[in-house]
Amino acid sequence: MLKRIDPRLNPDVLHALALMGHGDELVVADANFPAASTASKTDYGRLLYLGNLTLAEAVDAILSLMPLDTLVDEFACRMQVDEAPNELPPVQAEAQATIDRSEGTPRPLAGLDRHSFYARAKQAYAVILTGERRFYGTVLLRKGVIEPA
Repeated sequence: MLKRIDPRLNPDVLHALALMGHGDELVVADANFPAASTASKTDYGRLLYLGNLTLAEAVDAILSLMPLDTLVDEFACRMQVDEAPNELPPVQAEAQATIDRSEGTPRPLAGLDRHSFYARAKQAYAVILTGERRFYGTVLLRKGVIEPA
């Protein structure tokens, strides 16, 4: 146990977050996402697990340590609902609220259609599989920087 580190984050996830650099992207995936096959194509190369957490819980734990990129519009992306791309399902609304709390300013998740999301996920640094069972409970987070003191 370490002080000031969210106990929901395991050593493997902490390692990946520490290795990520500015602009690297992290997929936080629901239980239905093709996480293992996607993770095998990422820079990290293996799947990470936060299987006991929902999407919002995982995003909250991750953002307790990882800054989001404030220099781009697509700092965080969501998979759009097929046939209803503007719909924000409750699972994504919860993740959005968690991001808003972390950032202090509302910044809406950018939407990507399913195929664009999958393609971008394969270019991510790493994939974390959560226990989220609701559909469309997957987001991409882009790592920002921590300014000098």
